[in-house]
Order: sequence, then structure tokens, then C-alpha cells
Amino acid sequence: MTAKKILLVDDEEGIQLLYREEFEDEGYTVDSAYNGEEALELFKKNPPDLVILDINMPGMNGIEVLRQMKEMKPELPVILSSAYQEYKQDFGTWASEEYIVKSANMDELKAAVRKHLN
Repeated sequence: MTAKKILLVDDEEGIQLLYREEFEDEGYTVDSAYNGEEALELFKKNPPDLVILDINMPGMNGIEVLRQMKEMKPELPVILSSAYQEYKQDFGTWASEEYIVKSANMDELKAAVRKHLN
């Protein structure tokens, strides 16, 4: 069985490294992008099974990326991961399956990924 693929979109290198290591340890394949444009390019070339998407990024923000991804593949599970709680109230985030505030404890994010990929 091939590993499920996660597309990780975050402009912070530390988050990228942490998430990649954690999810690869759990048996997933991880592609990563540092901004929205790069994410959409990867998304079209090599569609993932799930996307973990930061909101606050330079250029195109995560809410715009989410909208475009859902237009192309509505059934795709997208987990928004942000350092900011206040985006949770933004109507644009409602299209995501989960909204998780970034934390050093990854249990909530890992549980959400497992829930949507199994």
C-alpha cells in the first residue's frame, strides 16, 4: 500500500522541519511548499491526500489557497494550522475540515490528520 501524501504549506522553516519529521515518522509522504503559489503548483502536479495549510503567509494567504484548492478538488481534506486563534471566525476558513492553532504539542494535529486519512 502506498503511503498517504500530505502537502504541508507553511512559510516557517522550523514548522516545516518539525511537521515533516513527525508525519514521515507516522508513515506519510510529505511534500512541502513555503507559499501559496508554490502550494498550488505542487497541488496540480502531484495531488495530495490531505493539505496542512498555514494562513498567514507572504503573497497569497492560506484562505485564498484553500478556496482555490477546494474549487479544484472539493472532497480534499484541508487542515488550517495557524498561530492565530482569531482567523477561526473568518468565514473563509469554514471550508476547511479542521482549524488547529499551532502548538509544540502536535497531538491535536496528528489526530486530525489520522481522522481525515483513514
